[in-house]
Amino acid sequence: MRKQIILNETILFIGPGVSLRKPCLVVPDERHAGPVTGVNTEIAGDLLASALVHETEFLAARTLSIGTARANAMLAPLELKVRSYSVLALACTPNSPSQRELADFLCLAPSQIVTLVDDLERRGLVERLNDQSDRRSRAIRATSSGRSLCKRASEIVRKAEDISLRELSAEEREQLRSLLRRTAFTPTD
Repeated sequence: MRKQIILNETILFIGPGVSLRKPCLVVPDERHAGPVTGVNTEIAGDLLASALVHETEFLAARTLSIGTARANAMLAPLELKVRSYSVLALACTPNSPSQRELADFLCLAPSQIVTLVDDLERRGLVERLNDQSDRRSRAIRATSSGRSLCKRASEIVRKAEDISLRELSAEEREQLRSLLRRTAFTPTD
């Protein structure tokens, strides 16, 4: 039996055809045809009426968590996750970023970048190059295998995004991207 909750004029469906992987993640199975919200009503209960559901930071974090989990699951056959895909995608750019640039751009600790690059390098997907402008720095460049895998992963990430944003029109999706870019790349104090 499916439960229906109405939250700010949005109908949330929970029930058969939905399986829980985590308390905060609902993943539809192949039989599910209706919208999925990522809300387990047995756990959430009255929490959906809390002020938290109106706070931007919470909504952004929840959306990120659900979207990342979905993308990670879909990228798993390629032995990638969102973070390793992000490093690989940036290594495919013409300027071959340094590990420091990757850490700064992705807001990750340098040690996390080293681990991600080590794994991608071990798999033959990226290579470390001496930086001509700074001998202490190493540039990260995708190999031909890495570029090929990145194209496949990019298609998967777009499919995951389509699932995550399926309730938004094309115009709303572009507006969301624009607002997120503006927020993500505005210098902070």
